[in-house]
Amino acid sequence: MKLFQQLLVFPAALGLVAPLAANAAEVNMTDVSKYAAKTAKSIKAPSSAQFSDIVPGDWAYTSLKNLSASYGCVDNAYTQNLNSGLALTRYEAAALVNACLDNGLVASGEGLSSDASLLADEFGVEMAILKGRVDGLEYKLNELSAGQFSSTTKLNGKAAFVVGAVDYEDSADTAVDHGDKLTGTYSYRLDVNTSFNGNDRLYTRIITGNMDGNNPWGDKDGGTYLAVANDHEQVLEVDKLWYEWTKDDLKFWAGPKIENYYMLAASPSIYKPVQKQFALGGNTAAYASSTTAGFGVAWTQPTEADRKWTVSSNYASVGADDATKGILTDEQTKWLTQVTYGGKRWQIAAAYARHGCAGQDANSSCKAWSDYYSTAAGDNATGEGENAYSLRYWWRPAETGIMPSIQLGMDYRELDDAADTEVQSTAAWMVGLNWKDAWIDGNRAGIAFGSREHATDYAGSGDDEADDNLVWEAYYDYQLTDGITITPALFGGSHVYDGSNDDIFGALVQTVFKF
Repeated sequence: MKLFQQLLVFPAALGLVAPLAANAAEVNMTDVSKYAAKTAKSIKAPSSAQFSDIVPGDWAYTSLKNLSASYGCVDNAYTQNLNSGLALTRYEAAALVNACLDNGLVASGEGLSSDASLLADEFGVEMAILKGRVDGLEYKLNELSAGQFSSTTKLNGKAAFVVGAVDYEDSADTAVDHGDKLTGTYSYRLDVNTSFNGNDRLYTRIITGNMDGNNPWGDKDGGTYLAVANDHEQVLEVDKLWYEWTKDDLKFWAGPKIENYYMLAASPSIYKPVQKQFALGGNTAAYASSTTAGFGVAWTQPTEADRKWTVSSNYASVGADDATKGILTDEQTKWLTQVTYGGKRWQIAAAYARHGCAGQDANSSCKAWSDYYSTAAGDNATGEGENAYSLRYWWRPAETGIMPSIQLGMDYRELDDAADTEVQSTAAWMVGLNWKDAWIDGNRAGIAFGSREHATDYAGSGDDEADDNLVWEAYYDYQLTDGITITPALFGGSHVYDGSNDDIFGALVQTVFKF
């Protein structure tokens, strides 16, 4: 059975088994057995009288009124009916006896009034059943509580269904062309957040999905990689795992599975993308990273003013789980520092990232840190390392309307000791626009366009045939309910990869379920 089928069948199986266990707990067998132990004289076959109402004039009705007056019963609806001279069912009478007696269900009349003893004998079975149902309910609640997370652990999830296709040029590079047929794919994600003292968080993300090389939605070379995508080949895996805590004005992060941009005091972007290449105000060398071990610290200016400063600095190592590379070395590492200033309506951010690749000779490949948003040449990186610089600016209107929020991004990267004819520097830019509450409250429209990271200079001679590339997307979020959003989107680009037969155009419908 496939993983996704298992995910669907497993809760259904539990739903069939759970009622059987619950029904077994509904009757308090101990109490029932006490009444079953009565003498044969007191146990009679059911008669029609046992199912009839208790009405004024019956001995039981008079005894109930005496019991209510003697024991000070709870002022519930049954007591009110009794005082008003209304008829009671046997179960209502049994519930009244249980409420009146401090000891609840009575199996013996010792120490009680004659009325109480007679009523306990008369309504004993009904009292036992009612008491059993209460005990069963408590049992089920206890079982439910035992199966829950701790009160400081919260589970959230997101499932995404994507149906769409991409049209490629004839003879497009196989790195970009993943077929032009209509596909249906999914991603699934669970976020588990646990706090131990109220000022910390242990974060775990578990994901699976099938947006991979068999369809366009996992393609980083062509830029059609989706923001909701993951390529975990339908295997449920721990994708993120870190611990964060605050101390005064500082926030700290550390964990075996984290990315640099999660360790920032302020996000550099407010644009909500469909394609991941438009995330972070441009998913280029400065901000793009890989999931690996890392740590970081961030400071937020303590002020009640709207505008404030933040400073963030963090480190991650791609070889953290490899003893031949390790942590705190300069082999495939990223150190990112960001400074921001702004408030609720605007913010400017400047970032610097140092990428290390020590021990590699000038002609060796080095992690480019820009897989999501670059041309073939722009993704190239050789030598000992590189420096990446970024500027981000966003602005949002005071009120929603025709004026959109605006996101701008510019990037520049320079490589150390590039080999002859190899890339020396790269650049990129993007613009993102969002209309909140577009046409209907809760909905959102978005448009983004920009230039993927491309080569601007070579050591010696060279030329990036895709340096004039342009990519774009346009979408509309329709919020069907608080937890379901349907997003039709169009996207495309020219010279997206190597400048040769690499124009693309695509369309999709994305449905996201949040819970």
